[in-house]
Amino acid sequence: MEADKLQTLREFRTLIDTHQLEPLKGQANALEAYFLADIIEVLEPAKQSLVFRLLAKDNALAVFEYIEVDTQQQLIQSLTDTEALSVFKNLEPDDRAALMDELPAKVAKYLLESLTKKEKALTALVMGYESGSAGNLMTPKYVSFKKGISVQEALVIIRKKAQDMETIYHLYVTNSTRQIIGYLDLKDLLTADPDTLIDEIKEDPIYARVSDDARDVARLMQDSDLVAVPIVDHDERLVGVFTVDDAMDVLSDEAVETALTASGLLEFSSREEDRSRVLTTGKLPAILRVRIPFLLITLFGTMFAGTVIAGFEETLASVTALAFFIPVVMAMGGNVGSQSSTIFTRALALGQIDTKQFIKQWRKEVLVGIAMGVILGLIAAAVVYIWQQDLTLTLVITSAIFGSITLATALGFMIPFILMKTGVDQAAGAIPFITTIQDILGLLIYFVLALWLL
Repeated sequence: MEADKLQTLREFRTLIDTHQLEPLKGQANALEAYFLADIIEVLEPAKQSLVFRLLAKDNALAVFEYIEVDTQQQLIQSLTDTEALSVFKNLEPDDRAALMDELPAKVAKYLLESLTKKEKALTALVMGYESGSAGNLMTPKYVSFKKGISVQEALVIIRKKAQDMETIYHLYVTNSTRQIIGYLDLKDLLTADPDTLIDEIKEDPIYARVSDDARDVARLMQDSDLVAVPIVDHDERLVGVFTVDDAMDVLSDEAVETALTASGLLEFSSREEDRSRVLTTGKLPAILRVRIPFLLITLFGTMFAGTVIAGFEETLASVTALAFFIPVVMAMGGNVGSQSSTIFTRALALGQIDTKQFIKQWRKEVLVGIAMGVILGLIAAAVVYIWQQDLTLTLVITSAIFGSITLATALGFMIPFILMKTGVDQAAGAIPFITTIQDILGLLIYFVLALWLL
């Protein structure tokens, strides 16, 4: 599946870059809504809105409901007023409420004012409950019956209301004050005698309160095998239903949160997400404020590296061939350091590194560096000796490459870890720190060995 998504993503980018909009439109509309939602989420913002605009109206709404809320927020603001209103009006009240929490107040107010009086009231009802509660995630659209009606009368009500409901698999029975007194499955209603009173086939209700934690309600659904749980207020009046799709989202988020918390990555993940958003979608001044300071470190660091070379001018003058291999030593160290840093950051984000046992994992990476240093050093030795026919020079180059690679792997794991612990943005800062330190120390190793052996 992931391979299919990656292939589709490449095809979409190619079609967009070559302005082949008709083939893109056909391909996008042919995909399943959940699959296309995953594709849209990883596209650049401008490309997200382009693909979304090519969708048929029904497809667009279905895809939008599968997209994560933060991406929904970006997308809704990139659409024209007419397009945004069309999508917003067709969302379920609970989905609208989740989106409203992410939108700027001015935009949220504008969208809310576009709704009918009834839809505005339903949306406001959900928004009035605390975030993360059952009330905040429930849908206020459901089918209920007053006690005392027949099965035939109940079926007539369902036919009238079903089109606008999110779920009708469970149906609810209330008294005159809207307090829940029972529930029945649609199957039971369809198979019952039309003249039977619903009171005779209803069962005792399983319900939750608006103030209950959504995770507890999701687990209740899981334990009771229900596809929806009725939600009542403090007077036990029925106000909405918590549906299976809400439960799946809550349980999925809880599983991810538990895994991140166990590995000490919850705070890291949230912080990195905020930083990534600034660096990819932020305004130019904000991006420059993050990136320029680290690049200044590189600028002045490489100038200092130049003074290291100048300090060994006499050594270079006496053995001219040393100059040939300066780029080799610097490039090998820099590339290996960047490679180790990327491996560390990715493994950290995926929860594959336990920060409490960092030293153990760091030692393993250093051992990997030693192994790579030996292999690449020996390959370099063969090339240098064939080229220069100088055994001592070959020893210097080989030793310098070995030392540079070993040092680079150590720095590649250590520096991102230190930056993470000190709260510095490692995505923007790790590589400049690593390459600068590596260049200076790599050159010192190289020239000290040359001075000593040559």
